[in-house]
Amino acid sequence: MLRLSLNENPLGPSPLAVEAMQRALSASHLYPDHEANPLRERLAGFYRIQPQDILVTDGSTAGLEIIARTVLGPGRNAVTSAGSFIEYPIITKSVGAQLIEVPLKNDGFDLDAVAQAINPDTRLIFFANPNNPTGTLTPVEETERFLRKVPESVIVILDEAYFEFAEYFAARRGVPYTRALEWIREYPNLLVLRTFSKVHGLAGLRVGYCLGPHPLLERVAEMKRMFCVSQPAQAAALAALEDDAHIQRTLQNNAEQAQWLTEQLTGLGVRVPPTWTNFLYCDLQREAGPVAKRLAAEGIQVLQPGAWGLPHAVRVTIGTAEQNQAFLAAFRKAWQAPG
Repeated sequence: MLRLSLNENPLGPSPLAVEAMQRALSASHLYPDHEANPLRERLAGFYRIQPQDILVTDGSTAGLEIIARTVLGPGRNAVTSAGSFIEYPIITKSVGAQLIEVPLKNDGFDLDAVAQAINPDTRLIFFANPNNPTGTLTPVEETERFLRKVPESVIVILDEAYFEFAEYFAARRGVPYTRALEWIREYPNLLVLRTFSKVHGLAGLRVGYCLGPHPLLERVAEMKRMFCVSQPAQAAALAALEDDAHIQRTLQNNAEQAQWLTEQLTGLGVRVPPTWTNFLYCDLQREAGPVAKRLAAEGIQVLQPGAWGLPHAVRVTIGTAEQNQAFLAAFRKAWQAPG
């Protein structure tokens, strides 16, 4: 089965990360650094911020969870967009809170509607940029207008899991992507999530991090489990940051293959919004479940986000040229089959 459903890096992890993991195994009898201080310091140098403005977690999803546990509970609510990351409703429900979802607008977040949905019981906003599973980007200007509208009593989670891909596409397209490092200094209620799971290819190790103002991060960190990021994971993340060659290969392959695959699918009559991520959102404009099942029968696994409120679409990870050719051949058969 060719797995193109979870947006993993088709080039695998950085070789430097693999070597670092192997070296770290000899210290597996020791508990890891709870604060992940060497990694925090390296990230702080990379972003030119203070280590105290970074919280390392076991994946960015864990970051979502501990923020939700900090501020949500029965009688409180979070606001997000329909057709966004499936973990938002799961996490909100797990802490006994209500999730308010506003409709998509042009396949992405309608931030005006999100702002209007805030009420006295709102404590959290989930905002994915780029959005998952639609791959769309909210312009910087819209994000800044939105942040100015949100009361300080409401925490905004700016989920930038696909940061590196969006930044690369933005540079190629001549537009700004994010001003997150400026915003966390300006807005005391903003937290930005990023991850090592995507461009760095470390999805199986679970390493993510949160950027934000220290007073807020200090409060959130109280909910973090002890020793949750293993020594090999911390070592791999540190090494992956240094492997610029692997990062550039990943970004270049993704951009080239995104263009080719978008052109091919569009030629078949599929609506594919321009992606800012490492996946394509394919609006089939009909029930997508049968197509996904036929693809699986051909050995190709894609995501059918019906549970996300998008029964007419599939999401496919952008793979290598060989993988994408295999997907396209199978998709042609699945797309053209009756029923």
